[in-house]
Amino acid sequence: MPREFNSDSFYTFLTEGKFMGIQCNQCTQLSVEPRILCSNCHSKDIEWYEFNGTGYLSTFTCISIVPARMEQQGYGRNNPYCSGVVTLTEGPRISARLSNVDASNPETIKSGMSLKIDFDNIDTNSPILTFCPD
Repeated sequence: MPREFNSDSFYTFLTEGKFMGIQCNQCTQLSVEPRILCSNCHSKDIEWYEFNGTGYLSTFTCISIVPARMEQQGYGRNNPYCSGVVTLTEGPRISARLSNVDASNPETIKSGMSLKIDFDNIDTNSPILTFCPD
């Protein structure tokens, strides 16, 4: 049975070790965010597309004032985490958490650095798109 084009399907794919988005069959536009129509030409002729999971860091921020759910995971003023915008090899950009970087020393993190999807840090109960240095 084909999966619906929604965030539940997207996160289920992540827990299965697949980084899926959509591709329009009319204009070939790629999008990470699952949606029922193409954001470029508005066609409903779309299908799932598997990204290779590589790209580079466009920009980032390290966060030490955290929401409650992140505090419950051990993040905070003394243990910040990083989030960034990743430009995928295939072209689309996506916001994602960064793993295996030193958020306490952001000068060691460089825009332009190669990244790959980090399936090892995906919690099956609460999946979050995460990338790490390649």
